[in-house]
Amino acid sequence: MKRIYLDHSATTPVDPEVAELMLKYFLEYYGNPSSVHFFGRQVKKALEEARMQVAALIGADFSEIIFTSGGTEADNLAIQGTVKARANKGKHLITTAIEHHAVLDTFKYLAKSGYELTILPVDEEGLVSIDQVNNAVRPDTILISVMHANNEVGSVQPIAEIGKIARKNGIIFHVDAVQSLGKLPINVVKMNIDLLTISGHKIYGPKGVGALYVRKGIKISPLIFGGSQERKVRSGTENAPGIIGFGKACELAGQRMEEENPELIRLRDKLINGILNTIDSVKFNGPMGDKRLPNNVNVSINFVEGESLLLSLDMIGIAASSGSACTSGSLDPSHVLLAMGLSHEVAHGSLRFSLGRQNTEDDIDFVLQELPKIVDRLRSMSPLYNKAN
Repeated sequence: MKRIYLDHSATTPVDPEVAELMLKYFLEYYGNPSSVHFFGRQVKKALEEARMQVAALIGADFSEIIFTSGGTEADNLAIQGTVKARANKGKHLITTAIEHHAVLDTFKYLAKSGYELTILPVDEEGLVSIDQVNNAVRPDTILISVMHANNEVGSVQPIAEIGKIARKNGIIFHVDAVQSLGKLPINVVKMNIDLLTISGHKIYGPKGVGALYVRKGIKISPLIFGGSQERKVRSGTENAPGIIGFGKACELAGQRMEEENPELIRLRDKLINGILNTIDSVKFNGPMGDKRLPNNVNVSINFVEGESLLLSLDMIGIAASSGSACTSGSLDPSHVLLAMGLSHEVAHGSLRFSLGRQNTEDDIDFVLQELPKIVDRLRSMSPLYNKAN
């Protein structure tokens, strides 16, 4: 059976160049980077090269990169680290209703500890209003956190404009760019970003490694104590092979993004148009054009359950998802789709395809050939669909 992987927003395969480089630091260059001898120095040198590679992809200085275990830790370090460092400056926090749970749940935890939280709504395309951000700002606001691109519906937020509002009011601005890294150009200076979360396994790098960009002059308090690694902001012996692989993945993403995006967009739009033209009662979720990630397709297919769609697709070799991989075990509908105004029933029928660099036109053709058959079969067993027709 041919297997087609269309779940790159959940994770990506490790690029062969990345895997080859990492292997050397498992087997040959295995020293502790904090050691002063030859073995340690070789690894330390490679770590700093990786730091420069990561920084280059986002327009930062290498000294502003703090390595973490992934996006979730980086989000927590950004949010809780800022709140701890600025505890005497205010208690008000701003975020949006469609953030990843690593952000939303952290804010909700802080709200239980006495902080005031404003969760901004989004429109039907999953976009936040700049005016609403501006109107939410208060004298005691200390942090605004808005994701660059949504992991479920691909909506790209007006980050630079929101950053201007934050900078004008002396508020720290955090951006979760886990989904946009390597897919969209990022320049932390031009986009007025103070803190930026990124992760390795979304850009053909290894799992278990990420980073937090911290703009020079911004103070955050550590969450993990015990050593002097990462400028004493994130203690613990560095995951050297992972960090070095992450750096290489960033370098490759910077080299390939301009070439890959037009093809991803072409395949994305072919899949979107094919689904809308061959299946009735389908809602397309999120914006079109340049306000959408180049690889993201999200639709809600009425009168069928998303889980049934996924299982049926998997049985014929197609891997997709119904939303965020981090919440795929939940029976609740997507909080993102609900925030965009979809009903529980429609949200339950959502399907996300996220394309990657190895996908071909044949892959898309196969999906468009088989998905309508699956939908017809599932709908034939639905009393709601039969009643509506």
